Amino acid sequence: MSHINSDVSEVHWLLDMFQTVDVGLVVLTIDYKIQVWNGFMENHSGLTPRQVRDRHLFDLFSEIDEEWLRRKCDPVILLKNKAFTIWEQRPYIFKFRNYRPITGSADYMYQNSTIFPITDVRGVVTHLCMIIYDVTDVATSRLELESMNGQLRQLSKTDFLTALNNRGHWEDALTTEFKRLKRSGHRSALLMCDIDHFKRVNDTFGHAAGDAVIKEVAQAVKKNLRETDVAGRYGGEEFAVLLVDTTEDQAMFFAERLRKTVENLAIEYNQQLLRVTVSVGIAEYHSSMSEHRNWIEAADKALYTSKANGRNQVTLCQSAEQLSAG
Repeated sequence: MSHINSDVSEVHWLLDMFQTVDVGLVVLTIDYKIQVWNGFMENHSGLTPRQVRDRHLFDLFSEIDEEWLRRKCDPVILLKNKAFTIWEQRPYIFKFRNYRPITGSADYMYQNSTIFPITDVRGVVTHLCMIIYDVTDVATSRLELESMNGQLRQLSKTDFLTALNNRGHWEDALTTEFKRLKRSGHRSALLMCDIDHFKRVNDTFGHAAGDAVIKEVAQAVKKNLRETDVAGRYGGEEFAVLLVDTTEDQAMFFAERLRKTVENLAIEYNQQLLRVTVSVGIAEYHSSMSEHRNWIEAADKALYTSKANGRNQVTLCQSAEQLSAG
Protein backbone atom coordinates (compact mmCIF):
# COMPACT_ATOMS: atom_id res chain seq x y z
CA MET A 1 0.00 0.00 0.00
CA SER A 2 2.84 2.38 0.88
CA HIS A 3 4.46 1.55 -2.46
CA ILE A 4 1.27 2.60 -4.30
CA ASN A 5 1.09 5.84 -2.28
CA SER A 6 4.72 6.56 -3.17
CA ASP A 7 4.03 6.06 -6.89
CA VAL A 8 0.97 8.31 -6.72
CA SER A 9 3.01 11.04 -4.97
CA GLU A 10 5.74 10.81 -7.55
CA VAL A 11 3.24 11.14 -10.40
CA HIS A 12 1.65 14.12 -8.63
CA TRP A 13 5.03 15.82 -8.29
CA LEU A 14 5.83 15.22 -11.95
CA LEU A 15 2.49 16.61 -13.08
CA ASP A 16 2.90 19.62 -10.83
CA MET A 17 6.40 20.29 -12.21
CA PHE A 18 5.13 19.79 -15.76
CA GLN A 19 2.45 22.45 -15.28
CA THR A 20 4.55 25.05 -13.44
CA VAL A 21 7.95 24.79 -15.16
CA ASP A 22 8.89 28.06 -16.92
CA VAL A 23 9.24 26.53 -20.38
CA GLY A 24 6.67 25.43 -22.90
CA LEU A 25 6.10 21.69 -23.26
CA VAL A 26 4.11 20.42 -26.22
CA VAL A 27 3.68 16.82 -27.33
CA LEU A 28 2.49 16.16 -30.88
CA THR A 29 1.62 13.05 -32.81
CA ILE A 30 3.75 12.56 -35.89
CA ASP A 31 0.89 14.04 -37.94
CA TYR A 32 1.12 17.18 -35.75
CA LYS A 33 -1.96 16.78 -33.59
CA ILE A 34 -1.53 18.25 -30.11
CA GLN A 35 -1.63 15.75 -27.24
CA VAL A 36 0.01 17.60 -24.36
CA TRP A 37 -0.06 21.33 -23.59
CA ASN A 38 1.43 22.57 -20.33
CA GLY A 39 0.70 25.61 -18.17
CA PHE A 40 3.31 27.79 -19.87
CA MET A 41 1.67 27.23 -23.26
CA GLU A 42 -1.81 27.80 -21.81
CA ASN A 43 -0.79 31.06 -20.11
CA HIS A 44 0.81 32.53 -23.23
CA SER A 45 -1.67 31.28 -25.85
CA GLY A 46 -4.88 31.68 -23.85
CA LEU A 47 -5.86 28.15 -24.94
CA THR A 48 -6.46 25.37 -22.41
CA PRO A 49 -5.25 21.79 -22.88
CA ARG A 50 -8.87 20.74 -23.44
CA GLN A 51 -9.25 23.30 -26.25
CA VAL A 52 -6.14 22.18 -28.13
CA ARG A 53 -6.12 18.43 -27.59
CA ASP A 54 -6.27 16.48 -30.88
CA ARG A 55 -6.33 19.74 -32.85
CA HIS A 56 -3.92 20.10 -35.75
CA LEU A 57 -1.02 22.40 -34.79
CA PHE A 58 -1.02 24.33 -38.07
CA ASP A 59 -4.78 24.91 -37.93
CA LEU A 60 -4.52 26.54 -34.51
CA PHE A 61 -1.36 28.55 -35.18
CA SER A 62 -1.35 29.88 -38.71
CA GLU A 63 1.81 31.96 -38.02
CA ILE A 64 3.90 28.78 -37.96
CA ASP A 65 5.63 28.12 -41.27
CA GLU A 66 4.46 24.55 -41.83
CA GLU A 67 7.00 23.70 -44.52
CA TRP A 68 9.88 24.99 -42.38
CA LEU A 69 8.77 23.13 -39.24
CA ARG A 70 8.23 19.88 -41.12
CA ARG A 71 11.78 20.16 -42.50
CA LYS A 72 13.01 20.54 -38.92
CA CYS A 73 10.96 17.60 -37.63
CA ASP A 74 11.45 15.08 -40.45
CA PRO A 75 15.01 14.10 -39.34
CA VAL A 76 13.75 13.84 -35.74
CA ILE A 77 11.19 11.23 -36.84
CA LEU A 78 13.37 9.39 -39.36
CA LEU A 79 16.75 9.46 -37.58
CA LYS A 80 15.59 9.82 -33.97
CA ASN A 81 17.81 12.88 -33.59
CA LYS A 82 17.13 16.06 -31.67
CA ALA A 83 16.57 19.29 -33.55
CA PHE A 84 17.08 22.85 -32.34
CA THR A 85 15.82 26.26 -33.42
CA ILE A 86 17.30 29.58 -32.31
CA TRP A 87 15.81 33.05 -32.33
CA GLU A 88 18.62 34.46 -34.52
CA GLN A 89 17.40 32.28 -37.40
CA ARG A 90 13.67 32.60 -36.67
CA PRO A 91 12.44 34.85 -33.84
CA TYR A 92 9.72 32.48 -32.65
CA ILE A 93 7.70 29.36 -33.41
CA PHE A 94 4.58 30.44 -31.51
CA LYS A 95 3.70 34.11 -31.90
CA PHE A 96 3.17 34.90 -28.22
CA ARG A 97 2.92 38.47 -26.97
CA ASN A 98 5.76 39.66 -24.75
CA TYR A 99 4.48 40.76 -21.35
CA ARG A 100 7.76 41.18 -19.50
CA PRO A 101 8.20 44.78 -18.33
CA ILE A 102 12.00 44.64 -18.54
CA THR A 103 11.89 43.67 -22.20
CA GLY A 104 8.93 45.88 -23.08
CA SER A 105 10.59 46.99 -26.30
CA ALA A 106 9.86 43.57 -27.83
CA ASP A 107 6.32 43.04 -29.12
CA TYR A 108 6.63 39.26 -29.24
CA MET A 109 8.41 36.60 -27.25
CA TYR A 110 11.72 35.50 -28.76
CA GLN A 111 12.08 31.73 -28.55
CA ASN A 112 14.60 28.93 -28.77
CA SER A 113 13.33 25.38 -28.99
CA THR A 114 14.39 21.77 -28.71
CA ILE A 115 12.47 19.05 -30.56
CA PHE A 116 13.09 15.41 -29.72
CA PRO A 117 11.43 12.07 -30.54
CA ILE A 118 9.27 9.96 -28.22
CA THR A 119 9.28 6.25 -29.02
CA ASP A 120 7.07 3.33 -28.06
CA VAL A 121 8.30 0.05 -26.52
CA ARG A 122 9.37 -1.13 -29.98
CA GLY A 123 11.55 1.95 -30.53
CA VAL A 124 9.23 3.43 -33.15
CA VAL A 125 8.80 7.20 -33.05
CA THR A 126 5.15 7.92 -32.28
CA HIS A 127 5.29 11.47 -30.95
CA LEU A 128 7.36 14.65 -30.98
CA CYS A 129 8.10 16.70 -27.89
CA MET A 130 8.78 20.42 -28.27
CA ILE A 131 10.37 22.46 -25.50
CA ILE A 132 9.90 26.22 -25.96
CA TYR A 133 12.31 28.55 -24.14
CA ASP A 134 11.53 32.24 -23.63
CA VAL A 135 14.81 34.01 -24.53
CA THR A 136 13.38 37.51 -24.92
CA ASP A 137 15.78 38.95 -22.32
CA VAL A 138 18.83 37.61 -24.14
CA ALA A 139 17.53 38.54 -27.59
CA THR A 140 16.57 42.12 -26.75
CA SER A 141 19.85 42.69 -24.93
CA ARG A 142 21.78 41.42 -27.95
CA LEU A 143 19.73 43.47 -30.39
CA GLU A 144 20.08 46.63 -28.28
CA LEU A 145 23.83 46.09 -28.04
CA GLU A 146 24.10 45.60 -31.80
CA SER A 147 22.00 48.71 -32.35
CA MET A 148 24.21 50.76 -30.02
CA ASN A 149 27.34 49.42 -31.71
CA GLY A 150 25.86 50.39 -35.07
CA GLN A 151 25.09 53.87 -33.80
CA LEU A 152 28.61 54.20 -32.41
CA ARG A 153 30.07 53.10 -35.75
CA GLN A 154 27.88 55.67 -37.48
CA LEU A 155 28.88 58.39 -35.01
CA SER A 156 32.54 57.60 -35.59
CA LYS A 157 31.99 58.42 -39.28
CA THR A 158 29.76 61.45 -38.81
CA ASP A 159 30.47 65.10 -38.13
CA PHE A 160 28.48 66.03 -35.03
CA LEU A 161 27.40 69.52 -36.13
CA THR A 162 26.38 68.86 -39.73
CA ALA A 163 25.57 65.10 -39.73
CA LEU A 164 27.68 64.85 -42.90
CA ASN A 165 30.61 62.44 -43.12
CA ASN A 166 33.53 63.63 -41.03
CA ARG A 167 36.79 64.37 -42.79
CA GLY A 168 38.41 61.02 -42.01
CA HIS A 169 35.54 58.91 -43.31
CA TRP A 170 35.00 61.15 -46.34
CA GLU A 171 38.69 61.00 -47.26
CA ASP A 172 38.60 57.18 -46.96
CA ALA A 173 35.76 57.19 -49.50
CA LEU A 174 37.75 59.49 -51.78
CA THR A 175 40.79 57.20 -51.57
CA THR A 176 38.65 54.19 -52.48
CA GLU A 177 37.14 56.01 -55.45
CA PHE A 178 40.59 57.22 -56.55
CA LYS A 179 41.86 53.61 -56.66
CA ARG A 180 38.77 52.53 -58.59
CA LEU A 181 39.32 55.26 -61.16
CA LYS A 182 42.97 54.23 -61.55
CA ARG A 183 41.79 50.74 -62.49
CA SER A 184 38.69 51.56 -64.52
CA GLY A 185 39.49 54.84 -66.26
CA HIS A 186 36.01 56.17 -65.44
CA ARG A 187 35.30 59.84 -64.79
CA SER A 188 34.47 61.39 -61.41
CA ALA A 189 34.69 64.93 -60.09
CA LEU A 190 35.60 66.50 -56.77
CA LEU A 191 33.95 69.64 -55.44
CA MET A 192 35.36 71.82 -52.63
CA CYS A 193 33.04 74.46 -51.17
CA ASP A 194 33.78 77.23 -48.66
CA ILE A 195 31.40 79.71 -46.95
CA ASP A 196 32.33 83.25 -47.93
CA HIS A 197 33.30 85.77 -45.21
CA PHE A 198 32.55 83.24 -42.52
CA LYS A 199 34.84 84.93 -39.99
CA ARG A 200 32.69 88.04 -40.31
CA VAL A 201 29.63 86.00 -39.25
CA ASN A 202 31.44 84.70 -36.17
CA ASP A 203 32.86 88.09 -35.23
CA THR A 204 29.53 89.91 -35.68
CA PHE A 205 26.99 87.42 -34.36
CA GLY A 206 29.06 84.93 -32.36
CA HIS A 207 30.10 81.31 -32.81
CA ALA A 208 26.60 79.96 -32.17
CA ALA A 209 25.41 81.93 -35.20
CA GLY A 210 28.35 80.52 -37.14
CA ASP A 211 27.26 77.00 -36.19
CA ALA A 212 23.72 77.75 -37.36
CA VAL A 213 25.08 78.91 -40.72
CA ILE A 214 27.27 75.82 -41.10
CA LYS A 215 24.29 73.55 -40.38
CA GLU A 216 22.08 75.29 -42.91
CA VAL A 217 24.73 75.16 -45.63
CA ALA A 218 25.27 71.45 -44.84
CA GLN A 219 21.52 70.91 -45.32
CA ALA A 220 21.76 72.66 -48.68
CA VAL A 221 24.58 70.30 -49.66
CA LYS A 222 22.48 67.28 -48.62
CA LYS A 223 19.45 68.58 -50.50
CA ASN A 224 21.39 68.62 -53.77
CA LEU A 225 23.11 65.24 -53.41
CA ARG A 226 22.39 62.17 -55.50
CA GLU A 227 22.47 58.72 -53.89
CA THR A 228 25.94 57.99 -55.26
CA ASP A 229 27.52 61.27 -54.11
CA VAL A 230 29.61 61.39 -50.92
CA ALA A 231 29.63 64.65 -48.97
CA GLY A 232 31.70 65.55 -45.94
CA ARG A 233 32.70 68.42 -43.73
CA TYR A 234 36.30 68.92 -44.70
CA GLY A 235 37.07 71.42 -41.97
CA GLY A 236 35.65 74.54 -40.29
CA GLU A 237 33.35 76.12 -42.88
CA GLU A 238 34.62 74.01 -45.80
CA PHE A 239 32.74 71.11 -47.39
CA ALA A 240 33.77 68.49 -49.92
CA VAL A 241 31.60 66.46 -52.28
CA LEU A 242 32.75 63.46 -54.29
CA LEU A 243 30.65 63.25 -57.44
CA VAL A 244 30.95 59.65 -58.62
CA ASP A 245 30.79 58.88 -62.36
CA THR A 246 30.36 62.58 -63.12
CA THR A 247 31.92 64.69 -65.86
CA GLU A 248 33.13 68.25 -65.28
CA ASP A 249 30.08 69.65 -67.10
CA GLN A 250 27.74 67.69 -64.84
CA ALA A 251 29.78 68.79 -61.81
CA MET A 252 29.46 72.43 -62.90
CA PHE A 253 25.68 72.03 -63.08
CA PHE A 254 25.62 70.52 -59.58
CA ALA A 255 27.87 73.26 -58.18
CA GLU A 256 25.82 76.10 -59.70
CA ARG A 257 22.64 74.62 -58.29
CA LEU A 258 24.26 74.37 -54.84
CA ARG A 259 25.63 77.92 -55.06
CA LYS A 260 22.20 79.33 -55.92
CA THR A 261 20.53 77.29 -53.15
CA VAL A 262 22.89 78.79 -50.55
CA GLU A 263 22.58 82.29 -52.00
CA ASN A 264 18.79 82.11 -51.52
CA LEU A 265 18.96 80.87 -47.93
CA ALA A 266 17.49 83.08 -45.21
CA ILE A 267 18.96 81.71 -41.97
CA GLU A 268 17.06 82.70 -38.85
CA TYR A 269 19.16 83.37 -35.75
CA ASN A 270 18.02 85.34 -32.71
CA GLN A 271 15.22 86.96 -34.71
CA GLN A 272 17.68 88.06 -37.40
CA LEU A 273 18.00 86.79 -40.95
CA LEU A 274 21.55 85.86 -41.93
CA ARG A 275 22.55 85.50 -45.56
CA VAL A 276 25.72 83.91 -46.86
CA THR A 277 27.23 82.73 -50.13
CA VAL A 278 29.71 80.02 -51.05
CA SER A 279 32.69 79.76 -53.34
CA VAL A 280 33.20 76.47 -55.13
CA GLY A 281 36.11 74.74 -56.84
CA ILE A 282 35.82 71.67 -59.08
CA ALA A 283 38.43 69.22 -60.33
CA GLU A 284 37.77 66.20 -62.49
CA TYR A 285 39.94 63.14 -61.87
CA HIS A 286 42.88 62.86 -64.23
CA SER A 287 45.07 59.81 -64.79
CA SER A 288 48.22 61.90 -64.23
CA MET A 289 47.32 62.29 -60.55
CA SER A 290 49.57 60.01 -58.53
CA GLU A 291 47.54 60.06 -55.29
CA HIS A 292 44.18 61.28 -54.04
CA ARG A 293 45.76 64.35 -52.42
CA ASN A 294 46.65 65.67 -55.89
CA TRP A 295 42.93 65.61 -56.62
CA ILE A 296 42.15 67.58 -53.45
CA GLU A 297 44.89 70.09 -54.27
CA ALA A 298 43.46 70.63 -57.76
CA ALA A 299 39.95 71.28 -56.41
CA ASP A 300 41.39 73.54 -53.69
CA LYS A 301 43.27 75.58 -56.28
CA ALA A 302 40.02 76.12 -58.20
CA LEU A 303 38.30 77.12 -54.93
CA TYR A 304 40.96 79.73 -54.19
CA THR A 305 40.49 81.11 -57.69
CA SER A 306 36.77 81.56 -56.95
CA LYS A 307 37.69 83.41 -53.77
CA ALA A 308 40.24 85.61 -55.48
CA ASN A 309 37.85 86.53 -58.28
CA GLY A 310 35.17 87.91 -55.95
CA ARG A 311 33.56 84.89 -54.25
CA ASN A 312 30.04 83.45 -54.73
CA GLN A 313 31.11 81.66 -57.90
CA VAL A 314 32.20 78.31 -59.29
CA THR A 315 35.60 77.66 -60.85
CA LEU A 316 36.64 74.61 -62.81
CA CYS A 317 40.24 73.53 -62.33
CA GLN A 318 42.60 73.67 -65.31
CA SER A 319 43.68 70.38 -66.88
CA ALA A 320 46.38 68.41 -65.13
CA GLU A 321 48.86 69.25 -67.89
CA GLN A 322 48.30 72.98 -67.42
CA LEU A 323 48.61 72.64 -63.66
CA SER A 324 51.89 70.82 -63.87
CA ALA A 325 53.16 73.35 -66.40
CA GLY A 326 52.24 76.22 -64.11
